[in-house]
Amino acid sequence: MTTASKVHLSSSQQPVFYVPGITSDTANMTNELLQENHDKHHIYFNYAGFHNHIAHHLLSLFALNATPAELLQGWNDNVSYQRSPVPLRGSIVADMYDPKKYKTYLGRERHYHNFSVFFEEEMDKKGWQEVLNEYLFKGDEQADDMLVRMFGGILHPIIHLGFGVEFEQPAIIAEALAQAAVHDKREASHLIESEKAAMAYSPDARSYTTIVQLVEEIYGGTRWFSKDQTKYASRVHVTEETLEEKMAEMINAAGELSTPILQPALVFNLLTVYFTGAAQHPPHQVKFDFWNIHAVNLSLFFSAFLRQPWLSTPNKIRLLEWKIRVDLDMYASPRPAKLLLDEITNYKSKKDSSWEEIFKRVRAYHDDGHACKLVRALGHGEQVCKKYEDKDGFMIKGDMWRKLGNMAIDSVEAGSPDYVRSGAWSSVPLRDQSRM
Repeated sequence: MTTASKVHLSSSQQPVFYVPGITSDTANMTNELLQENHDKHHIYFNYAGFHNHIAHHLLSLFALNATPAELLQGWNDNVSYQRSPVPLRGSIVADMYDPKKYKTYLGRERHYHNFSVFFEEEMDKKGWQEVLNEYLFKGDEQADDMLVRMFGGILHPIIHLGFGVEFEQPAIIAEALAQAAVHDKREASHLIESEKAAMAYSPDARSYTTIVQLVEEIYGGTRWFSKDQTKYASRVHVTEETLEEKMAEMINAAGELSTPILQPALVFNLLTVYFTGAAQHPPHQVKFDFWNIHAVNLSLFFSAFLRQPWLSTPNKIRLLEWKIRVDLDMYASPRPAKLLLDEITNYKSKKDSSWEEIFKRVRAYHDDGHACKLVRALGHGEQVCKKYEDKDGFMIKGDMWRKLGNMAIDSVEAGSPDYVRSGAWSSVPLRDQSRM
């Protein structure tokens, strides 16, 4: 039975994107390992703020129909370097029920365990949906502070939340809330300022500027100064009328749409899949940018967020607008990359794997879960966007999704470095010239 402190997945689970045929043995192994991670490990595996990805990894493997042996391999690859949580302080958990005292513990990693238990207690009393509405989506100072922290840490807290919501696991949601609570809010502090600027720029939430135009302006500039960050983000708007019907476009579209209302459509493809997959650097081997893949991985969970009946439409809009603004920021920093679409369309994989083979390869790959998260997000993108790909402006379409899947698994199997960090292509080997 699922509780706020006990993980319980079943073989009949139907997450946003999954490979059918999940067995009870796979579900049982995933439950056992996730529970041990929940009970015994901190959300950081060191004292420098590096994240524990075990929950992400195992839930991605579960969704991709991993065998118990593959799940155990993923666990064994990462369990040895995890750290134990700081011992629980019951008096501090009690303090957290006082909003003034609650604030004093924010941003301090040693209180991760205390926050986790606090949120578990709250969910046992109120249910996880009500706790999220109160602590993230209420719109007051405390909730806005937490929502900003959710978008910090290279998006790790909100990715963690996405897993918890998608798989309906309160224990994972408690981890996500506690994780956000111990992050600082500097990385995403611009979101509140940008939101206010957007309301001033267009009180009726309409804009005649598409995200494509914003990206072209950003790429044409010389630097991405903080004042420009607000300037561009203020021109991002989503409306209630376009939210659900354009959700699929949010996962794919990359071009100017015929309607003057800024569509959420453009985010995933242009600002995640497109700028991640097309931001290559020939003649170096194909590699994905480590920071950008987090935006791709997060995008999958908007299918989960938008289908939640307990989450209000204004909060769904707000989440989506914040995602767009964060994506713009990630694309632009430290310097926007030139996007080479033919790197995707002309890509030739030695194996040219089917999706089934790609999933098999990534399940067997030894890492901390970034590769299987990326592959699952790409598979989800193809699934959701397929019926819209004949519309103008959809740049990632048809077999390009599978090409991206091959690029993702090929790039990590090619050897170190698995990913490019901050445009440091000098560490990436050159390509085999015979395949260029």
